[in-house]
Amino acid sequence: MSDRTPAGSARAQAGPAASVGSARGTRARPAWARPEIWLTALLVVADQLTKLLVLQRIPLHATVTVIPGVLNLTYVRNTGAAFGMLNASDFAYKPLIVAGLALVALIGILWYAQKFAGDAWPARYGFVLIVAGAVGNLIDRVTLGYVIDFVDVYAGAWHFWAFNVADAAITIGAVLFAADTLFSRRHVPEAA
Repeated sequence: MSDRTPAGSARAQAGPAASVGSARGTRARPAWARPEIWLTALLVVADQLTKLLVLQRIPLHATVTVIPGVLNLTYVRNTGAAFGMLNASDFAYKPLIVAGLALVALIGILWYAQKFAGDAWPARYGFVLIVAGAVGNLIDRVTLGYVIDFVDVYAGAWHFWAFNVADAAITIGAVLFAADTLFSRRHVPEAA
């Protein structure tokens, strides 16, 4: 049997680098073994556990002071979108429509993350945080019809919108991704 590779074969066309991994018997890490998968799962679980604790221990609209003048835990229901958009609006099938929009956004994020060429940790883990947060809030929308928010950051009479672990993950992820996009020399590949 010949040790030579036919000139027209895919392996020959790919060049010597294509055979390096297979010659050593190395394989790509399975999806379940990737740290990004575990971090996503951990964040979704943390988000859902904190919301469960709020449901069990804080009545709706009640407040628990954590740091006076800065931080409270206040259980509110967000029936709208980000930052309470559409909270005041009430229309037929609102929970279904908002959950559907959230699902479409999540699918778009996952699609874009797969197409993103950069493998630097800020962009990669930024996507992990965004996906984990989107999944955490989508679970609420599908199972409850609203999102449980409870972190109330404030100064005097000014209060930021109440948020949760999922919202914090999305925000931090967006900052990481934006920083990587703005300050790196890598670019998203052009559409084929």
